[in-house]
Amino acid sequence: MKRNYVIVALILLTFFVISFLTNILGALNPNVSAGYHLTETQAGFLPFVFFIAYGIMSIPSGILLEKWGGKRMMILAFLLAFLGAFGFALFPQFNIFMLSLFIIGTGMAVLQVVINPLLRVAGGEEHYAFNSVLAQLIFGLASFISPQMYSYLVTNIDKGAVNKPLIGMMSRLVPAGFSWVSVYWVFALISILMILVIAVVRFPKVELQEDEKSGTRASYIELFKNKYVILYFFGIFAYVGTEQGISYWMSKFLYIYHGINPDTVGAHAVSYFWGLMTIGGVLGLVLLKLFDSKQVMRWFTVLAIVSLAAGLWGGTKIALWAFPVSGFFLSVMYPIIVSLGLNSVAKHHGSFAGILMTGIAGGAVIQLLIGGISDLTSLRTGMVFLFVTLGYILSISFWAKPLVNNKTVSLKEIFKS
Repeated sequence: MKRNYVIVALILLTFFVISFLTNILGALNPNVSAGYHLTETQAGFLPFVFFIAYGIMSIPSGILLEKWGGKRMMILAFLLAFLGAFGFALFPQFNIFMLSLFIIGTGMAVLQVVINPLLRVAGGEEHYAFNSVLAQLIFGLASFISPQMYSYLVTNIDKGAVNKPLIGMMSRLVPAGFSWVSVYWVFALISILMILVIAVVRFPKVELQEDEKSGTRASYIELFKNKYVILYFFGIFAYVGTEQGISYWMSKFLYIYHGINPDTVGAHAVSYFWGLMTIGGVLGLVLLKLFDSKQVMRWFTVLAIVSLAAGLWGGTKIALWAFPVSGFFLSVMYPIIVSLGLNSVAKHHGSFAGILMTGIAGGAVIQLLIGGISDLTSLRTGMVFLFVTLGYILSISFWAKPLVNNKTVSLKEIFKS
C-alpha cells in the first residue's frame, strides 16, 4: 500500500497534542490545590475525572469508529477538547474545571482509539512498528515540553512581564492568583487549530483488521472467562496508576517535604520525568531485541521500586533526581504488558485491546486512593501505595505465559552480521 505521508505527519502531530494536553496535571497540582484550597482527596479527584473518561469511552469509541470513520471522530475529539479547555478558561471555577477535565479526557480517549489503526493504514503495515515507536518518542517529547510551557507562562505572568506580547495578553485573560489558567487558553487554541488542519486533510479509507474490530458481546464474555484477561487488565490498571501517581504527586511532594518551588524546579522535575521516560523507551527497544521481555520488565520494575523509595525517603538532591529517574524505569512497562497480554490469547484481540485500554482508568482510581490515604496520614504514606502497584507489575514478569515470546537476537549473532 502506498504510504500517505501527510496522514502520518498528522497522526504524529496528534500524538504530540494528546501528550501535551494530558501530562500537564502533575505540574498543575500544587497551584490548583492552593487556588481552590483542596484537600489531598479532592486533589486526587482531578486525575480521577480525567482518566475515568478513558475507562468509559475506550470501547464505545471503537464501535463509533467503525460507523463514523476516522476524520469525523478526530474532529469530534478535538471539538470536545476545545469546549473543555475554552469553557474552563472563560469560567475558571472548580466545578467547571472538573467538568472540563472529563470532557478533555473523553476527547483524548477517542483520539487514542482512532489514530492507531489509521497509522497502520497510512504508514503501511510493514512500517507500523517503526512508526508506533516514533509516535511514542514524540508523545514523550510533548510530555517534556508541556510542563516547561506551564513554567514559562506562570513565572512570567506572576512577575508581571507584560512587555512580552503573549504574557501581556494572558495577564489580561486570567484572574489574579490564577496564572496557571493560561495553560487552558493555549489548549483551546491548539484544539481549534487541530480541527482546522484535520478538516482540510483528505483521509484514506480505513479497513479495520479483524484483530482491530470491537467484538460481539459473546467475544467479551468469552474473554472475561479467561483469567489472564483479568490479570492483564489489572496490569494496565496498575501501570497507569503508577505512572500518573508519580508524575501527578511529585511536584507537590517536593514542595511539601523539600520546599521546592512548584512553578519552576517542581515543574522541571515533572518535565524530566517524561523526558527520561522517552529515553528509557529507546533503550528498552534495544534490550527487547537482546532479552526476553519478562526479564527486561523484571529488572526495570525492581529499579523503579528503588528509585521511588529514594525519592520518598532521600534528601532534597536525591529526591529531585530519583522521581524523574523512576520515569526512565517505567518506560518499558506499558508496551510489554500490552504485548504480553495480546500474545496470551489466541483470538478476539480487538476486544481484548479495548479491555486493556479500559484499564487506563487506573490513572483515575489510584490517585483517589493516594489522596484519601494522604488526608488520613501524609502524602508520603499515600505515595507508599505505589509499591503495591509496582509489586503487581513485578509479579507479571513471573506468572506471564504468552503463547508467543518476543523475538531476540544474541550478541554473537549481531557481531557475526
